[in-house]
Amino acid sequence: MDSRPAPLLAADELACERGERLLFRSLRFGLGPGQVLLVQGGNGQGKTSLLRLLAGLGRPDAGEVRWRGEPIARCRDTYHREMAYLGHANGIKDELEPAENLRFRLGLQGRVFDAGRALETLDRLGLSRCLELPCRALSFGQRRRVALAALLLADARLWILDEPLTGLDVHAVAQVEGLIRDHLQAGGLLVATTHQALNLAGADVQRVQLGLAAPSRSAAAEAL
Repeated sequence: MDSRPAPLLAADELACERGERLLFRSLRFGLGPGQVLLVQGGNGQGKTSLLRLLAGLGRPDAGEVRWRGEPIARCRDTYHREMAYLGHANGIKDELEPAENLRFRLGLQGRVFDAGRALETLDRLGLSRCLELPCRALSFGQRRRVALAALLLADARLWILDEPLTGLDVHAVAQVEGLIRDHLQAGGLLVATTHQALNLAGADVQRVQLGLAAPSRSAAAEAL
């Protein structure tokens, strides 16, 4: 008898179509505390579509996504409090300063905004010199860091990240990898796509190649 605890996040026989094209089907996986799912596949193979389904931003054509054993459609409010999604778009308002953006983002999510913690997080991500600038004046990489600050402030158990390293320099990439490792060590979960090498040494990683067999697990993460 399997004594392992039930996964927090589970997908059961997921299928997704776009128009008349089948992107994937019969997709199954389960993630528990400290575990990672890396989603791989070529352009147009359904990686972003899968992440959006897992984030509750769309409905699968078959199967279901469960959180703590319950379909996410039935526990939407609870799930959205415990999940944070960062897609290709940063979701940053050009006219607002970084801290104002964080206040706005957290307010939309129904989360408490702590101004002191927000400033500390922005400083931690190397944005201390940008605090009084509207985000339209920031580079793409700096805007991405503002979005990552919102991710950290959400205090979510599950992170769903679509190409989180896009637009970041080498130093920022290493910093994000460290943030992810800290998140996992604290019992968090991660689902991510990335075209860049992601150093998660020591993490419990599953990989899914869309259109192929079920996810495989490795004892330690390897570079993609």
